[in-house]
Amino acid sequence: MNVLLPLVLVAAVTPAAPTSRSTEGPAPALESSPAPEVVAPPADRDGRRTLRALPANLLHGAIGVVSAQNLPILLAGGVAAAGSSFLDGTTREAATGQLGWSSTLETAGGPVYSTIFVAGMFTAGRFAHGERFRAMTYDMLDAAVVNFTYTEVLKAAVGRERPNGQDNKSFPSGHTSNAFAMASVAQGHYGWKVGVPAYLLAGLMGVSRIHEDKHWLSDVVAGAGLGYVVGQTVVRVNGRPLARVAGVTWSVSPIVARRARGLQMSVVF
Repeated sequence: MNVLLPLVLVAAVTPAAPTSRSTEGPAPALESSPAPEVVAPPADRDGRRTLRALPANLLHGAIGVVSAQNLPILLAGGVAAAGSSFLDGTTREAATGQLGWSSTLETAGGPVYSTIFVAGMFTAGRFAHGERFRAMTYDMLDAAVVNFTYTEVLKAAVGRERPNGQDNKSFPSGHTSNAFAMASVAQGHYGWKVGVPAYLLAGLMGVSRIHEDKHWLSDVVAGAGLGYVVGQTVVRVNGRPLARVAGVTWSVSPIVARRARGLQMSVVF
């Protein structure tokens, strides 16, 4: 939308100079009136990160995970998971001894406490004045939902048995993928000064899952790769300017041919 700003023109009439020298001295210089101050309309505080846009952002984030931009990282993660599978048995045997923090960390990273953490952070972000923290907590909620969806789909598709035989939902590690997704979001907003300790904590989460005999090493490696990609994707997609995202557009058009009748529906997002 073009905004036309009025121009204030100030006209001044200067008397003609006398033919003879004036004894009153030079005339004082005329002061020009200051131009009116133009106040831009306030920008949207959250940009794309609004409650109303959350469903669309979830869709964009989920699709963005499998984009061409993430393909090299996904391939590298798949290769790393496949390679680490040769060490699954060895790491399971080595993961013995007393780790007092292992069960505690595993419980903290479970579905109940992780949900409380994400919901609490998101709620705190809604009342926070810091724009960066507010955006990070929004992306944490977004990443948690997207990561949970991909993790559960992969668990059902692969159907790998856990080391302890509990069920067939071993691959990938959901605790690990969620922890790395949160760490990836934190790193995306605050840089490596926050990302390094966050990734270390996420790595310890993966170690605890191996120690508790709930996952193989390759499950943890795959979960770490998935969580990292999800977090980075959500931060990137939600940080795009509003002008680049038109939302979801549906269109339906008829198909009329000699031997065919029907409707064609397209979705643009």
